[in-house]
Amino acid sequence: MRVVILGTGALGCVFAARLAPCAEVAMLGAWAEGIAAVRRDGVCLHERDGMRRCVPVQATTDPAEVSPADVALLLVKSYQTDRAAAWAAQLLTPDGLAITLQNGLDNGPKLIAAVGRSRSAVGVTYNGAILLGPGNARHTVRLPTHIGATPETEERVATMAALFTDCGLETHVAGEIEPLLWAKALANVAINPLTALWRISNGGPLETPERRALLVALVEEAAAVARARGIELPFGDPVAYVEGVCRATAANRSSMLQDVERGRPTEIDSLNGVIVTEGKRLGVPTPVNEVVWRLVRGVADGSG
Repeated sequence: MRVVILGTGALGCVFAARLAPCAEVAMLGAWAEGIAAVRRDGVCLHERDGMRRCVPVQATTDPAEVSPADVALLLVKSYQTDRAAAWAAQLLTPDGLAITLQNGLDNGPKLIAAVGRSRSAVGVTYNGAILLGPGNARHTVRLPTHIGATPETEERVATMAALFTDCGLETHVAGEIEPLLWAKALANVAINPLTALWRISNGGPLETPERRALLVALVEEAAAVARARGIELPFGDPVAYVEGVCRATAANRSSMLQDVERGRPTEIDSLNGVIVTEGKRLGVPTPVNEVVWRLVRGVADGSG
C-alpha cells in the first residue's frame, strides 16, 4: 500500500509516523523547512510519556517526485485544500482513494470536484497534535477516526480503516459521515476561535461564566444551522457535548491557537464562516458566530 500524506503540519507528522511502519509513505507539502527536516531526520513523533522516535519517510515539495499512490490523505489547512486536491488528482492511481480528515465543513466538495466522487472519502479524526518544529510533532490526543463510505468506496475505505487501526490509529467506517462532520464542527466553531482569541487551552472556555456563555451561544447557533440543513446530530444536547470535548482535551492547544501564535492564516472561514453563510442561506440567525468570525479574521490579518 502506497500512501501519500498531503501536509507537513502536526497531524501530517502524526499520521506519517504512525503509518510508515505499515505502508510505503511519502509526504508532500509546500513548507520547504518542514520537508527539509523530514528528509534529513525523518518525521519525529513525541509521545505523551516523553519518548521520541523518528521514522524515515520520503518527503518532497514537488509532486512530480512522488510515485502514483493508492491513497492520498489530505491533512492540510482548509485554505490549502484546492492545491492539495489538485495534487491528489495528479498522484492517485485510477482506482485510488483520496481521504480528507481536515477540519472544516467545505473540504469534501472541493475534493470531490478534483478527483471525482468514486475516488474520494470524507472523514473526521479526533486525534490532536502540537507541532514542535519542522518535522516534529507531539501526539496529544488519541481518539478515534471515522471515514465515510458509499457502496462504491466501501471496500477501499474498509481497507484503509483496518490499516490505520493496525498502525495504532483507531478508525471506523461510517455509512453516514455528515452527522459526525457536523458534530466535530460544533466543537470546533466554539473551541477553536475562543482559544485563539483568548490564548487559552481547550479547557479554558469553561473556566468563567462569561467565557462559557459565549461558547454556549456559538454552539446553539451552529446546532440550529445543522438542524435547518436536516442534519441529525449524534447527541441530544449539543452544548453538553462540546463541554465534554473541552474537558476531555482540556490541556490541548487548538490548531487555531497555534496558527494565531505563529502568525499564520486560520481555518475560521471553513468553520464559523460556513456557519454564517449557511445560516443566511437557510434563514437562521448567527450573530455571535459572525462577530467571532470577523474577530479571528482581524487577528489573523493583523498578525500577517
